[in-house]
Amino acid sequence: MKTRYAALLNPIVIVAALGYFVDIYDLLLFSIVRVQSLASIGYEGRELYAGAILSNIQVAGLILGGILWGALGDKRGRLSVLFGSIFLYSAANFANGFVEHFTEYAFCRFFAGLGLAGELGAGITLVAEVLPPKLRGIGTMIVATVGVSGAVVGGFVGQVFDWRVSFMIGGVLGFALLIFRIGVSESAIFAKAKKSKTTRRGNFFDLFTSKERFQRFIYCVLVGLPIWFTIGILMTFAPEFAKHFRIQGEVTSALSVMYTYAGFMIGDFSSGLLSQWFKSRNKAVITFVLMNALAVALYLFALNGSSVTAFYAVCVFLGTTSGYWAVVVTMAAEQFGTNLRATAATSVPNLIRGALIPMNVAFLGLKSTMDLSSSAAIVGSVAILISVIATMGLRETFGKDLNFIEET
Repeated sequence: MKTRYAALLNPIVIVAALGYFVDIYDLLLFSIVRVQSLASIGYEGRELYAGAILSNIQVAGLILGGILWGALGDKRGRLSVLFGSIFLYSAANFANGFVEHFTEYAFCRFFAGLGLAGELGAGITLVAEVLPPKLRGIGTMIVATVGVSGAVVGGFVGQVFDWRVSFMIGGVLGFALLIFRIGVSESAIFAKAKKSKTTRRGNFFDLFTSKERFQRFIYCVLVGLPIWFTIGILMTFAPEFAKHFRIQGEVTSALSVMYTYAGFMIGDFSSGLLSQWFKSRNKAVITFVLMNALAVALYLFALNGSSVTAFYAVCVFLGTTSGYWAVVVTMAAEQFGTNLRATAATSVPNLIRGALIPMNVAFLGLKSTMDLSSSAAIVGSVAILISVIATMGLRETFGKDLNFIEET
């Protein structure tokens, strides 16, 4: 038993987990310091709409980066993407600490998003390919659980330090991680596929040349919609929701992120274990999506006049029930052959994040005709329903042998 689980000590698992830790710290830091940073550069009182614009710009970088890094991961290798993406988002976030104008802020958020797009997909693909099939779920669970703790640390840092210093700390953490890349090697499965002279690798458009493959790809994206509805709308705009709910006390973005991601850690850990227990990724996802529907309902309709403690307690519940991110990305990696695996596993999570753009547009559009809770409830209900339908349409991949090629 000891020997079996020793495989989890693979340096790739450790580096992927630490990389995702820094990734999540940097990705969520904008949500944490949104209000104070925008007020600091002259946007006090306009933080909701200015924040939505910057969020969409960052997401645009994530979408483009997901396509570019994913293709590069299948053409050049998973490691080049893992370390290249860490360098880019670390540089962008460090520079973000020096911005004075909205345009500079937008520039940094775009390139941060471009860099952040590559780390998770490359890391999960590597972990999935180097671990035995029965340990893949546990390995990706470790990566995700360690990774999302970066948001908890980010929330703490955002509370203690000035927003500029918080961004610079994220950049330094990323650069420090690059020092630990020694001893990490490419997966044997990819190395074998790379030797083939006839197999086409890393062509993003190959995901669309087969109806069945395209359906697999889109379903993988749709499965994760409730996660980024929770993160991108309910959590990012927590101070505005708290005012709408007449919460007794001050609710801050930093603490909202901390408590939501504390729950996210519990969710990623337990959803990974649940998928191992069920021997099914799909059953674990559906269980969590249905629980998330309850958490969203509590958040939107049961907090009027409540205390700050009650608000943050529901944030923990929201985070826990939307913490099936690792299972979603693992499913994306397992659904596709070696020649398209990094392309899919990298682009899927970033297109899920990219879905925040239409969700934000719908949310803000509905907000002009109805109250905050009702507009969020409509967007969230659609996201949850689509997720359940998509999950039911995906084939089960638990324990699947990943040493196969997609016919293109």
